[in-house]
Order: sequence, then structure tokens, then C-alpha cells
Amino acid sequence: MAQQLATLGGGCFWCLEAVYLGLRGVSAVMSGYAGGHVENPSYEAVCAKTTGHAEVVQITYDDAEVSFEDLLRVFFTIHDPTTKDRQGHDIGPQYRSIILTHNDAQREAAEKMIAEIDAAGIWDGKAVTDIEPLAKFWPAEPEHHNYFARNPWSGYCRAVVAPKVMKFRKSFADRLKPAAA
Repeated sequence: MAQQLATLGGGCFWCLEAVYLGLRGVSAVMSGYAGGHVENPSYEAVCAKTTGHAEVVQITYDDAEVSFEDLLRVFFTIHDPTTKDRQGHDIGPQYRSIILTHNDAQREAAEKMIAEIDAAGIWDGKAVTDIEPLAKFWPAEPEHHNYFARNPWSGYCRAVVAPKVMKFRKSFADRLKPAAA
């Protein structure tokens, strides 16, 4: 088993975490912050838009079972990469579309995928997804971990997270983890 890391931001980290936890080949997903200039940022500071960080997830995956390109296909299906600093009603730089690469191969794959998406005209506009090397990942506070599973009936989860999870499950039904017995 070859464990790899991917770090992605596409709006609220609760959405991405809930989706990637259901993807076969993914062994862990950690919500956190990256892409900013402040050491050890807090949720409140990131939401105040003063740290430069994006809400991201760091995904641990087995590249023999799921490729980085597969992670990107899911990523570009469950969020709109054409809206700068925004996903739906979530507005601010902390919600930007961003791929924080761990190596040159990830950077090249991300650039290629964005070019393909733009050429195919999948979205009305061009992708504004940032691609940057990961400098530092800061795990989010414990109350943000596994948020959707712990709070499925909260208003935000019902209105925002659940539809993204359903879209993922429908679009990638053949890639889902087996249901727990």
C-alpha cells in the first residue's frame, strides 16, 4: 500500500471531508487550513479573512486504489472552480478553490486537469483554481473533524453538505467505499 497525501480546498472543509471519507482508497481526511501567512491559525481568525488561509482537507489515500487524478475528478465535480473566493453563499478567500501540491507530479496533474476542464467547457466560465506548493498544513480544531457525520441535521449540513455528498454518491457510485455492515 503506497500512502500519499493530497491537500485541496473547494469551499467549506466540512463538504470536502464528508465526500472524500466515502471514496474507496481514502484512509483519512483531516479538515484544516493552508495557504496563509499566520502560524497556527484558528477558525475564527481564518473566517475573519486576515490570515490568508483557505479551508482545506488533507486526504491520505492509497495510490494503488485511487489516483491523484481521481481525487481531482471528484474535486471538480463537487465544487464550482470558476467562482473566485466563493462557493454558493460562502464568500471570502478562505473558501477559494485551491490545490496545494505535495510534488511536481501533482502540480502537473492539476494543471492538465484544469486545462481539460476549461477546454471541455464543463463550466460556464474558466477555472480560477489556485495551484500552489503546500508550505504548511494546520489541522482544524477538533469540533470541525467529521462534522457532517456528527451534525447531519444542522441547517448548514442539510442545505449545503448533504447535496454535495449526494452528487458525489450519484456521480461516483462505482468508487464508493462499501457500506458498513
